Amino acid sequence: MKVLIDSSVWIDYFRTGSKSQKLDAFIDENLLCTNDLILAELIPFLKVAKQSKLINLLNSIEKIPLIIRWQEVIKMQTLCLENGINKFGIPDLIIVDNIIQNDVILYSFDKHFKLINNYISFNLISN
Repeated sequence: MKVLIDSSVWIDYFRTGSKSQKLDAFIDENLLCTNDLILAELIPFLKVAKQSKLINLLNSIEKIPLIIRWQEVIKMQTLCLENGINKFGIPDLIIVDNIIQNDVILYSFDKHFKLINNYISFNLISN
């Protein structure tokens, strides 16, 4: 099964790699995938830092289609609010819907994905 790597994991990997050791295994096994939303979060910072090799590497990863189902995003946001999860941003809800649509695993360090995973079933690696 493919693994969508969240920007929180990439940022750790590029900086120190102290928490993201699992990423090496996913790279070696060719299990990585990304989407345009995650690339849009990462690439501008890499462009400013003139990291063209990293940009090229990220762009070479398999991209899963990003189809935004706004009604699903609204349902998830409502569910979050009803359960006291108030700071879950729309981009992250889009990521959750994207991994559900494409039946992939999400690898993220963001704690709010763990919170919403209590209410919405999806595959998550968080450590």
